[in-house]
Amino acid sequence: MKFTELPLKGAYTIDLEKMEDDRGFFARYWCKNEFEELGLDANIVQINNSMSRYKGTLRGLHFQCPPKAETKIVRCIYGTIWDVIVDIRESSPTYGKWYGTELNDINRTMMYVPKGFAHGFQTLVDNVELLYLHSEFYSQKHESGLSYNDKTIAIDWPLPVSEISERDKSHPNLNKLDPIKL
Repeated sequence: MKFTELPLKGAYTIDLEKMEDDRGFFARYWCKNEFEELGLDANIVQINNSMSRYKGTLRGLHFQCPPKAETKIVRCIYGTIWDVIVDIRESSPTYGKWYGTELNDINRTMMYVPKGFAHGFQTLVDNVELLYLHSEFYSQKHESGLSYNDKTIAIDWPLPVSEISERDKSHPNLNKLDPIKL
């Protein structure tokens, strides 16, 4: 796997290193040792799958609060998304900054989302499917979110929002959140 550190410290994109021949390719999708060698959270306890039917659907920005803060590894296994992370770590020099990149079933790039980041995505085509690896079990008591359209963060979403849940519409702006203390 090829790890590329992003401008938001601790976050990475991960690309597969393919071994190809006439049959196709083989690549490692997960290796605990490679993650640990970089000092990344390698404790995967839950794997989730989501499917979004319509182009322009927005999900997020989600995170879990301590003591159930989680690291996520996100991969688009069918379709194309604009994947976004926002640094909400209190002591971070990039607090309130965001990063976005396209994930799809062709590039097979994954996003490593460390604890203390909000995560969301927008579908760029119909019928998109994602796979998420989580370092912490889901805890409804600790789930939270950040407004996808907070003007102080100013995320550049590529499409008008076609679908969004009532819950995701109601998340607070960054200035109303308690910064994540890790």
